[in-house]
Amino acid sequence: MDFELTNYMETALHSAESAAKRGEVPVGAVIVDSKTGRIVATTGNQMVGRHDPTAHAEMLAIRAAANMVGSQRLVDCDLYVTLEPCPMCASAISLARIRRLYFGAYDPKSGGVEFGPRIYDHATCHHKPEVYGGIREERAAALLKEFFAERR
Repeated sequence: MDFELTNYMETALHSAESAAKRGEVPVGAVIVDSKTGRIVATTGNQMVGRHDPTAHAEMLAIRAAANMVGSQRLVDCDLYVTLEPCPMCASAISLARIRRLYFGAYDPKSGGVEFGPRIYDHATCHHKPEVYGGIREERAAALLKEFFAERR
């Protein structure tokens, strides 16, 4: 597996771990400028802390990257996230025109890319990024399992 790909996903996993320490569902996201390899945004879930159901890691990363780039279009950017995006996040990824989506664990319950509504398979989808799932899947899934096991 490509070193940079695993390095970016490792950064996303660290953001997920930080989210868990704050009591948030452990999901982390990183947006990378594909031309330079520079990380332009990295964050984890903040729904609890912000009292905001839309404060998913992907949404926060997209907002931060758009501010950094100075455009709502992130056509030269790739997103690395530890969990398959939900339908809301998958739609935002499409609207932002993210070039590539790399995700860790699959989400049969709430996913919107490979499971559920499969947002990118609809004719009405604005933009379909290249999608690569299962990157560091075991570790990403283990973070989620541990988090929820501690709460039961």
